[in-house]
Amino acid sequence: MAQLSINSDHGEWGLSTDAGERARLLQSPCVDTVPKSEWEPPPGGPGRGTTSTLGAVFIVVNACLGAGLLNFPAAFSTAGGVAAGIALQMGMLVFIISGLVILAYCSQASNERTYQEVVWAVCGKLTGVLCEVTIAIYTFGTCIAFLIIIGDQQDKIIAVMAKEPEGASGSPWYTDRKFTISLTAFLFILPLSIPREIGFQKYASFLSVVGTWYVTAIVIIKYIWPDKEMTPGDILTRPASWMAVFNAMPTICFGFQCHVSSVPVFNSMQRPEVKTWGGVVTAAMVIALAVYMGTGICGFLTFGAAVDPDVLLSYPSEDMAVAVARAFIILSVLTSYPILHFCGRAVVEGLWLRYQGMPVEEDVGRERRRRVLQTLVWFLLTLLLALFIPDIGKVISVIGGLAACFIFVFPGLCLIQAKLSEMEEVKPASWWVLVSYGVLLVTLGAFIFGQTTANAIFVDLLA
Repeated sequence: MAQLSINSDHGEWGLSTDAGERARLLQSPCVDTVPKSEWEPPPGGPGRGTTSTLGAVFIVVNACLGAGLLNFPAAFSTAGGVAAGIALQMGMLVFIISGLVILAYCSQASNERTYQEVVWAVCGKLTGVLCEVTIAIYTFGTCIAFLIIIGDQQDKIIAVMAKEPEGASGSPWYTDRKFTISLTAFLFILPLSIPREIGFQKYASFLSVVGTWYVTAIVIIKYIWPDKEMTPGDILTRPASWMAVFNAMPTICFGFQCHVSSVPVFNSMQRPEVKTWGGVVTAAMVIALAVYMGTGICGFLTFGAAVDPDVLLSYPSEDMAVAVARAFIILSVLTSYPILHFCGRAVVEGLWLRYQGMPVEEDVGRERRRRVLQTLVWFLLTLLLALFIPDIGKVISVIGGLAACFIFVFPGLCLIQAKLSEMEEVKPASWWVLVSYGVLLVTLGAFIFGQTTANAIFVDLLA
């Protein structure tokens, strides 16, 4: 049997054995784990967690589904219709599931319990730091998207309450979009973001699940029984070009990205075995696929090419059932923003402490001041960008490209490095197949990321 020699030298950066806030926060809601240095195997056996197989399926589905659901009808429109959208999602699902299995395999081989620690241990210092920086940028961009979503939904709700057309001239100052987003953010998001712990995770998860399923049900019902005032645009039946199909990939990556949360979920299972985990993620991704396809197909067929990047914006403001969906989304995003912020802040904190060569335990005195400063800077920057970037589609495209790194690039690099570390003189055929597959994953992820980055930089400038 091949032996695995994984690089786990953290000493060059002065990493404390207690991963501190970073390790506790970078995990899926509902997963209770502790820092590795404090963890001891329970009496039931070595490495045993408390999450059942069915519970793990639910947690992965919960981590996968979210606000990205709102963009799937537009993704079907971008891809060129229902057939192209279905084919694209089905094709990408194979790579998405395989990435989750690779991460579990590398977590088991390296004995690490979070995504970024697996990448660090398997791929080394440089790739580990790059992974953490990518997590910080991704969570920062997602927080911007959440604030834009809040503004989009509030505009529709306020238009109904004020009994005037949305965006009408001469509207009261207190209905202005920039004011309502800022007020909501300062009243609710900032107070939830400053504390060191996130004990409200379970409530945020519940709201997210209820809101997601309600939005899906509303979109499907409105397609079956459409309102008279809703008239669809052109229903595309084929993509305009192959590049049009690829332009839909970032939205799909953003929707299915649960890989950062997956490693702690795997380690929290009662039977953390790669084979069992393969069944868990397959079942979870099939459920997520059904939700995303139901929303994407019905939303696209309801509005056609005229569908908004946020599908709820395409419905009339006066529709009460849709208004409830908007309220669910706002509540979900209000509680999800602090969680994403905690993850990003924890990564920034970990990078700073390692750069300073300072263990967590020796810097408790300045932690509070540094945490408040980091939170204020993060909050104000995301708020300002959200106020001046009203198009959610552009933000989703950029962070979708970053999501491709978590789904394809880092798992592919981990697979390549893990197989290269095997101590065998004669490499079997399966070895070459797996290494080639890792190269394919890295290439695909790099292509998606490069394409979205180029579009964000050059297309907008030329426009």
